[in-house]
Amino acid sequence: MYKLSKLKIGEKGKVVSVNAQEDLLCRFIDIGIIDGTIIKCVAVSPQGDPKAYLIRGATIALRNRDAQLIEVGDIYV
Repeated sequence: MYKLSKLKIGEKGKVVSVNAQEDLLCRFIDIGIIDGTIIKCVAVSPQGDPKAYLIRGATIALRNRDAQLIEVGDIYV
């Protein structure tokens, strides 16, 4: 398993688990980050943080510290 923050542009991963506190977990659920969701990294800011991810048809920017709380299984292009 890998942390979502490790995805590079163009790579996809399937969410395996989310290890966040209740308020942040609710935010993740609201934007569609649940077990089984496929997430693709689509952009990285010039300094590497935040990154933009394609999540269920919407592009969402996440800070690396938040993306580290999300574990993804297989990474593929």
